[in-house]
Amino acid sequence: MSSLLQPLHLLLMMFAGWVNRHQLDVIDYLQEENRLLKERLGGRRIRFTDAERRRLARKAYTLGRKVLNELGTLVTPDTLLRWHRKLVARKWDYSQRRGPGRPRIMKTIVDLILRMALENRSWGYTRIRGALANVGHQVGRGTIATARRLHGGRLLQ
Repeated sequence: MSSLLQPLHLLLMMFAGWVNRHQLDVIDYLQEENRLLKERLGGRRIRFTDAERRRLARKAYTLGRKVLNELGTLVTPDTLLRWHRKLVARKWDYSQRRGPGRPRIMKTIVDLILRMALENRSWGYTRIRGALANVGHQVGRGTIATARRLHGGRLLQ
């Protein structure tokens, strides 16, 4: 059985060597192409879009700083890794979801508060809060005070 596997091993080793040599030739070509492009630019900066930066940063991060230093990239390895920190890691920032300040009081709750306050002028914040709880709305006394002050100031006096 081992005599049958030896020619197969030899064939696989030859194929793996050919693939490795082919990949090295491709890498050499791309490195030379980068050198020519850098010479043609003559020190001028290339403006990348955020999507391009993100793509380059992802690839650069997987290679690592040591390999990037050997490659001679269009952008310095420090810049590529900084892009990765800023653009790719921004995914976990959630800053686009946040808005300034607290969310507003729902219009339906404000309308209920004002209606209860108008119809029952002797009720205070706590009594209105209890009535809203009976209807299924959990609202604090401060929220009721704010709603009355902002929305119904003239109506309630």
